[in-house]
Amino acid sequence: MIRKLLRRVFRRGEPSPHRAESISVDRHGIRREQVSPAARRVCETLQGAGHKAYIVGGAVRDHIAGIVPKDYDVATGATPEQVHRLFRRSRIIGRRFQIVHVMFGPETIEVSTFRAAHDADTVKDAHGRVLRDNVWGSIEEDADRRDFTMNALYYDPTAQTVLDFHRGVQDIQRKTLRMIGDPRARYREDPVRMLRAVRLSAKLGLRLDPQVQAPIREMAELIDNVPSARVFDEMLKLLLSGHAIEAVHRLREDGLHHGLLPLLDVILEQPLGEKFVMAALASTDARVRADKPVSPSFLFATLLWHEVLADWEARKKDGLPSQPALFEAMDEVLDKQAEKLAITRRIVGDIKEIWALQPRFEKRAGKAPYRMIEQPRLRAAYDFLLLRAESGEAPMELADWWTEFQDASHERRAEMLLPDSGPKKRGRGRGRKKVGAGETAAATPAD
Repeated sequence: MIRKLLRRVFRRGEPSPHRAESISVDRHGIRREQVSPAARRVCETLQGAGHKAYIVGGAVRDHIAGIVPKDYDVATGATPEQVHRLFRRSRIIGRRFQIVHVMFGPETIEVSTFRAAHDADTVKDAHGRVLRDNVWGSIEEDADRRDFTMNALYYDPTAQTVLDFHRGVQDIQRKTLRMIGDPRARYREDPVRMLRAVRLSAKLGLRLDPQVQAPIREMAELIDNVPSARVFDEMLKLLLSGHAIEAVHRLREDGLHHGLLPLLDVILEQPLGEKFVMAALASTDARVRADKPVSPSFLFATLLWHEVLADWEARKKDGLPSQPALFEAMDEVLDKQAEKLAITRRIVGDIKEIWALQPRFEKRAGKAPYRMIEQPRLRAAYDFLLLRAESGEAPMELADWWTEFQDASHERRAEMLLPDSGPKKRGRGRGRKKVGAGETAAATPAD
């Protein structure tokens, strides 16, 4: 601990190997009024208290690329405790990487303290992945620590300037994704960076620098060492980026698809499976780009459905009744998925409801359709049925029937019902022995 403190003290007097270029608004194009008022206020409050503070990372990158950012991060010289004291509605979160969430109405600004460079005392696992990262440093060290050059951009909303330490603005303009430092070492520090490279390249239409791309295929297995919750978060960002189809193709090209979504490579090689998955991803991409709400539950239900179908059919061939076979198949697929992606319990519940309702669409006689339209998850299950029909897995006539039935009048619904050809249920009193005078029933509800 004393050795680390001495090294930090003496390092502060050393000149930075990277001198930041200060880029004016006429070159980077980000004007103060374009930026989130909440992010501006966080920076102004921190600066007013004597701390350096900048909007950093993805928001700056997206603004320069002409994309409206989804969220904003702020980097500062203030410690998490100092940040927390300045904002009433804030909380410190995280252990491995401690940050502060500052809330302004529905918007949350993520505030991180400048991080120091990794050294011999940095806690890593046997594969080189950093396990603890709460040593504070200078803005120069913080810039060196970031993954890609275009993420090491610091925007000051007060001065309307961008500090660029690694020619990130130039890389955005040239549409090239470059790594800060040695890509192999950076992937070992955090293997999720391989997924992030694929996501950013698909989202921004970037060419991966050869040094960034070359190690990915041979180092892909390092992702097995990443906690499943982190992999799930990164995959969710990738699939909800608005460019999921391109990202999935790039995952396969770079050898990163194996194990992320179980047997995704097999699914994409099946004619029906690939058509179904691509239809789902295209629908999701369109909704994201139109700024419409999207459901992670629905998306993961589509990606895993053909695994459920295959398992379900196998169990029915083994003699298991249809409904129990479906539920066992659902559990089997989701348990296998949990080994790689920590899907939240709420999302798992929604996925199961969407799958479990699919066989019920085939019941179009009697009271079953009326009970079906009262299901809380009907809309999601119906949209899922439409995708199945579009891909050729379910009859289009079935989807058309449910499309009309939902909006039909009571009279028209009655006309649409199919003849009930199923086995008749025995009445409650049918087959029971009559109780004669002086006799007592052997078992009644009152007993």
